[in-house]
Amino acid sequence: MTEEEKNAQVQADTEIEENDDLKVVMPEANKTTMPKEEFKEQPDYLKVFANFYIAESDADDLEVINLYDENHNMVDINSYLLNNIHFPRKKLIDHVLQYHDYNFKNLLKVMADKTGVKPEEMLTYEAWEKWDEEQRAKIPSSLS
Repeated sequence: MTEEEKNAQVQADTEIEENDDLKVVMPEANKTTMPKEEFKEQPDYLKVFANFYIAESDADDLEVINLYDENHNMVDINSYLLNNIHFPRKKLIDHVLQYHDYNFKNLLKVMADKTGVKPEEMLTYEAWEKWDEEQRAKIPSSLS
């Protein structure tokens, strides 16, 4: 380093010391994480029905269930499903039941009253498929 460079460096250092008032201090990042969402424990029959409902919804095949929707429960459920379609099926079941379990229970109550189905005994997807086919067969078909 030449004498001239040393003088320039010393002058720069003294200017920095003199301008401490203008020194910028960066604060430490304040990280906040969302707590993991805790889901209500749901009975197995309700999880199975929600899975069946979502599958029927994906296939645009909710006509039979719609026959038992007296209080527009399906509107709430379907809106939620469409807004959260990016979830994998298992997560979607947990989430939809977290916020709309009462809608599913209302549907199941009407279905039980009108068809005699016992939702608590319907513990497999296949049982709901069979019920759906039986109900579909009871619907009179049109000739036109």
